[in-house]
Amino acid sequence: MRRLLIAAAAIAAAPLAPAAAQDVAITNAKLVIGTGDGPVEGGTVVIRGGRVIAAGQGVAVPAGMDTVDAGGKWVTPGIFAGFTRLGIVEISGVGQTNDTAAGDSPFHAAIDVTPAVNPRTSSLALNRAEGLTRAVVAPDTGSAMFAGQGAIIDLGADMDAVTVPRAFQFMEYGEAGSREAGGSRPAAYAFLRTALMEAQDYARSPRSFADRGPDAFLTRLDAAALAPVVQGKVPLMVHVERGSDILVILGLREEFPRLKLVLVGATEGWTVASQIAAAGVPVIAKPLADLPDSFESLAATQSNIGRMLAAGVTVAIGTIGSDESHQARWVKQYAGNLVGLARIPGASGLEWGQAFAAITSGPAEALGMAGQFGSLRPGRHGDVVIWDGDPLEIGTNAVAVYIDGVAQPLETRQQLLRDRYLSPPDDQLPNAYRR
Repeated sequence: MRRLLIAAAAIAAAPLAPAAAQDVAITNAKLVIGTGDGPVEGGTVVIRGGRVIAAGQGVAVPAGMDTVDAGGKWVTPGIFAGFTRLGIVEISGVGQTNDTAAGDSPFHAAIDVTPAVNPRTSSLALNRAEGLTRAVVAPDTGSAMFAGQGAIIDLGADMDAVTVPRAFQFMEYGEAGSREAGGSRPAAYAFLRTALMEAQDYARSPRSFADRGPDAFLTRLDAAALAPVVQGKVPLMVHVERGSDILVILGLREEFPRLKLVLVGATEGWTVASQIAAAGVPVIAKPLADLPDSFESLAATQSNIGRMLAAGVTVAIGTIGSDESHQARWVKQYAGNLVGLARIPGASGLEWGQAFAAITSGPAEALGMAGQFGSLRPGRHGDVVIWDGDPLEIGTNAVAVYIDGVAQPLETRQQLLRDRYLSPPDDQLPNAYRR
């Protein structure tokens, strides 16, 4: 057995092309599984063929397997960002690099983010260096309530980023959905019901669903994209903030019982938490929203996630409305803040294990993919991070990141720019910097 030391500097200096998939065991770890429990000392995780095959205390390392001694450091599943637009935006204000929305397109639900995902987007390397290994990537609405089909991506340094294409359908309700549907919530609700009815028609008989052209209420491709949604084969992810709007969305299942709903945002979720829990609908919540910054979030409170969890709601953390195109890494800070909130009298926060699960297994569970991602249970993708401290502390760094068992480079464009311009000799400055 070959013993390997943690060599953060060597990993950071690795070329952009990733190393080949490797079988590896990480031993002597302060190990977190990612399903809600706290860390255990002396843990081991074993990855073979890109998947976790064992993790915990007393786990034996297979003979001949490369071994990394974590030296007692924290070892966890990689962070699974619950709601982002990573990889489809380079610069938000430069339209040529921003593929989130298509306001002039005749298509809406049919739009698929997969062809737009660029693994070279600089924000992927930045977030990977902060321990993020997977992300939910959603499109944004252009001129209709339905934004299109989102994907699950990995943040690996290769050109094969999309892990699960067309993983869910994303739509807006509440204020944004009403605006896109004509100007009111009743109009939005009528649009939504009609669209789902037409999708049912398409699902029953695709050949008889006539293509109605670019001016149609629902094009043939849009209907085809919504058919698996009404059949319950693809989750319908709905951005909704107001408590009464949440109840309207939950009520859709009386008419469309197979809908597999996932709520996103849910700033007023705590006001209807018992109904959400009774419906068994998971929430990818906006963390720490404590200001009534719109008329649909008047009941905002930092205790929202803690109260929903206490009521029995399955809750994960996402960054909708918080620079989800670039700063998905903030979910670690938000999770840590929720741990701190639990110590404030009268507030509702999360225990450490709950908070960490909300940014690892939580998003995967919300999308029905907990068997594949988000934890170190056997069979999950081999996404593992070694940290130099508690990953929910703001000053902690990732010192090694594995995606599907492959060690990843941690170098970022910011670091390269820092090194180039920190103390450049005058004769090596670019022309623009010479006088």
